[in-house]
Amino acid sequence: MIITYSIHIIKGVTMAIIYSINNQKGGVGKTTTSNALAAGFAARGKKVLLIDADPQANLSRSVGADIGNETIYDLLQGKASLNDVMQRIGDLDVIPSNILLSGADLEFTKTGREFLLKEVLDPIRGDYDYIVIDSPPSLGILTVNSLTASDKVIIPMTADIFALQGLDQLSTTIQQVRKWTNPKLTIAGILLTKHSDRTILGRDLSDAIEVTAEGMGTKVFETKIREGIAMREAQTQQIDIFAYAPKSNPGVDYALLIDEILKEER
Repeated sequence: MIITYSIHIIKGVTMAIIYSINNQKGGVGKTTTSNALAAGFAARGKKVLLIDADPQANLSRSVGADIGNETIYDLLQGKASLNDVMQRIGDLDVIPSNILLSGADLEFTKTGREFLLKEVLDPIRGDYDYIVIDSPPSLGILTVNSLTASDKVIIPMTADIFALQGLDQLSTTIQQVRKWTNPKLTIAGILLTKHSDRTILGRDLSDAIEVTAEGMGTKVFETKIREGIAMREAQTQQIDIFAYAPKSNPGVDYALLIDEILKEER
């Protein structure tokens, strides 16, 4: 059930930790990870805002958001307020996306365009424990906005050679963001998805990814996410994996990832 509501901004002592889920390569579990992290934090009693910054709007659809009205596109354009775009879905606050966002690189051209999302989020950071941003599979202005607004980056990826090669480009983008728009940005870690230790190739590439992560000044999360049909079924049913199939491989693994993240924050 979707409820559109008014936001009451109450400044808290603590500020939300903002996670950006990034990888310019598609099919690595970026949207799945965004959904699972937000749902997992909420299941632990945290107040969570989930933001879809991907024009494909797969995250919005997977949580059952209404993408036919105002979305993040209108918000970043200054044509709608947070009150207009925010939706309450289950235990989450959601800012949805739609295909109109695909023109962002051409339409968002004014000076300071890298800070559009940060300017929207700064006033409400005290209202949440976590804000999770699903970034698009590209290295354009939307990704730069997500990184500029965030505290930490999680990079989901599969153990294949093309995903490994793509890390160099993403690393360069993160370095540029640190230099020009967000010097405090850190990489929380690389998350291996669709993981299997059964193949020699998978094990060898996992080792190579560990070396690459060290070179980027980060780590590979101890938790690896196994593939499972339950995740696709949950998304089709617009139910998070913890409510749909908590004992499935991805349900168990994402719960362990939440534990790992929370432990590191203590």
